[in-house]
Amino acid sequence: MTSVDFGTGLTLAAILFVIGLAGVIARRNIIMILLSIEIMMNAAGLAVIVAGARWGQPDGQAVFLFILAVAAAEIAVGLALILRIHHRIKSLDSDDYTQMKG
Repeated sequence: MTSVDFGTGLTLAAILFVIGLAGVIARRNIIMILLSIEIMMNAAGLAVIVAGARWGQPDGQAVFLFILAVAAAEIAVGLALILRIHHRIKSLDSDDYTQMKG
């Protein structure tokens, strides 16, 4: 099995994180913002796996499983909230959510 160079892996993780960050900042659709957050979480997981492989420890893979569990919970709760808000406001545009009153 071939291994990925430490710098290459972290560079890929940084590129993925920047793509996700640009999606969060630039997008107005709340579903696309949620997907961009997922890309950012996967980039962090990739960085953890690469760091664990660099030092020869399986801890990176274990932490990545926790990141996946948090991402699954975040998607479940996020989609439930989006569906509930969409039912009330009838829009997925994030600018329309500023008119909500609590």
